[in-house]
Amino acid sequence: MVQAEAQDRGLHGDTSLAQAAHAEGQQHPIRLYLVVWGWLFILSACSYAVDYFNLHGYLRWGLIVTLMLLKAGLIVAIFMHMAWERLALTYAILVPPLLILVFLTIMALESDYTSLTRMLSFSAAQ
Repeated sequence: MVQAEAQDRGLHGDTSLAQAAHAEGQQHPIRLYLVVWGWLFILSACSYAVDYFNLHGYLRWGLIVTLMLLKAGLIVAIFMHMAWERLALTYAILVPPLLILVFLTIMALESDYTSLTRMLSFSAAQ
């Protein structure tokens, strides 16, 4: 019985230490957040510049998507603390959206091919 009480106290002691450490939390320097906010401001200004300079076509959409992904990456890495997570958790969160983008790209290429072959086939029939 004494041993069980000692184990309970040991577990509770470890738990209370873990809770105290969790309650205090890890403090990141404010400079890190200010630098990230600065980069987010610069990237947002660049995406507004794409519209201001009236770019068109694939260049416009490529720049907008690239800048959007950079901003999202900064937000996820720093503000959602993904930069400090284990690698397995990072892969579990980031790999599925990347695979969705790959599959969407494959489907877009396939749809262009299908559309082109149908247009060639139907225009040759007339």
